[in-house]
Amino acid sequence: MYIYPDHLKSKATLWLWQLRDIGILGICGLVSILAATQAGFMFPCVLTGVYGFLTIRSHDTSILDFIRYACAYFFMRQQFFEWRYE
Repeated sequence: MYIYPDHLKSKATLWLWQLRDIGILGICGLVSILAATQAGFMFPCVLTGVYGFLTIRSHDTSILDFIRYACAYFFMRQQFFEWRYE
């Protein structure tokens, strides 16, 4: 069941993820299953599970969005402070 809140102005979601995240998880899941069965390499399965957990949406935000905003605020963008004595 697709859910379109806000009169088709928001992004489409399916269960707890956006449709873009469902597509990424599907492709990564196939690659990680292939890596696990053919090479015995389980690391892609772990990465897929972590990405799936970080992209769960609650109240139109996810943990991954919060991490991106925090990294941009603390590391990527310059903060400007002006010190004056008045």
